[in-house]
Amino acid sequence: MSDLAFTLPDPVILAIPAFVGLAALEILVARLRRHPAYELRDTAASLTMGLVNLVQAVLFSGLIWWSLQATHQWRLFDLPFTIWTWVALLFAEDLVYYWFHRLSHEHRIWWAAHVNHHSSQHYNLSTALRQHWTGNLVFTWALWLPLALVGFPPALIVFQKGISLVYQFWIHTEQIRRLPRWFEAVFNTPSHHRVHHATNPRYLDRNYAGIFIIWDKLFGSFAPEDDAEPCRYGIVKNLGSFNPLRIAFHEWVEIGRDLRRAASLKEALGYLFGPPGWQPGGSGVTSDVLRARWQADQAAVKTTAEKTAAE
Repeated sequence: MSDLAFTLPDPVILAIPAFVGLAALEILVARLRRHPAYELRDTAASLTMGLVNLVQAVLFSGLIWWSLQATHQWRLFDLPFTIWTWVALLFAEDLVYYWFHRLSHEHRIWWAAHVNHHSSQHYNLSTALRQHWTGNLVFTWALWLPLALVGFPPALIVFQKGISLVYQFWIHTEQIRRLPRWFEAVFNTPSHHRVHHATNPRYLDRNYAGIFIIWDKLFGSFAPEDDAEPCRYGIVKNLGSFNPLRIAFHEWVEIGRDLRRAASLKEALGYLFGPPGWQPGGSGVTSDVLRARWQADQAAVKTTAEKTAAE
């Protein structure tokens, strides 16, 4: 193991006091505004999800570290440990996170590991802790290996992943409405991330950013928050349960049921790697279908309004 691994602190561990303090502040502000942000059972479920996620992260840390080190042995460049290397990694790692996050929404096998993070119908700082239990089992961590192949030091990659997680904690709140326009234009913010957690058709599968919202704007997945349409949180078919086991595994159970009734290998692959909601013959209700229906309704309303105005 590189000595560098022992010189870089764990950003998440260092940030724990800030997590607690910010959550307490959010509760206070929400009460003063008479807008209760927390529900005890929901928060308890989120905390349980976070604790088990921490345990599984420790269990997989050896495998992930070994994989990064092994990949780094074949690196294309010897990138020195400098501030400029870290700045380059800041953007490179965030781009990797964007595509990891997008794949986790667009393909059911990875959505099954990620869906629990979206399962709360509340949106507060405890929601940030509602993390996966099964993502490492489906090799989501492998998407970061190319960074080691390029030549970024493995310890710096792990450190930057921690920085990203810490950054994303504070954007899980309704208490901050908008930040300065320049900040909203470049960075992921509470406004942008509320859109990501919303189930409104216009907001579905948008704003995958980690730190920089520029990736969503570059790759066509950005949607601004519209104050005229408040975000509705949760998933398309809400669970109605605070049981952490159901939260963590419900989509895997549904995948198992679909695979048992698959009539062919093609159908089985569709259930695994198609978008959430996919069904044979195009009969499923996916995010794209819901968005298309919403757009058609909006167009119909606009046409009716124009005809009425013309009369």
